[in-house]
Amino acid sequence: MKMKEGLLKFDEKGLIPAIIQDAKTKQVLTLCYMNHEALERSIETGLVHVFRRSQQKLMMKGQSSNCIQTIKKVFIDCEGKSLLISVGQKKAACHQGYFTCYFRKIDAKGSVSITLRRVFDPEKVYRS
Repeated sequence: MKMKEGLLKFDEKGLIPAIIQDAKTKQVLTLCYMNHEALERSIETGLVHVFRRSQQKLMMKGQSSNCIQTIKKVFIDCEGKSLLISVGQKKAACHQGYFTCYFRKIDAKGSVSITLRRVFDPEKVYRS
């Protein structure tokens, strides 16, 4: 990928945060991290690839669940410290089976409630 040198500022671990947003609904789906390779693969293939910090590996979003994210647009923030990626989301973005990872809301009293319905059962999708 040919990009102006120094445009993006990856952190000391070589990562940059990427906010993933549904192109149709404008809902924020998730926050993930990309290294250089994940960003390059994402741009080359048109599918979101991420660096899974917990597993220290590169993977395509939806690789296990088939809930892939097709890239529509990629934006860089004013300081080059984060990305906003507009995607076409297939099925759901959340590992817990919801369309977005932001399915819980905290009210003024501090109570948490679930605001969405599950799209799929994660126990059936992520069998070990």
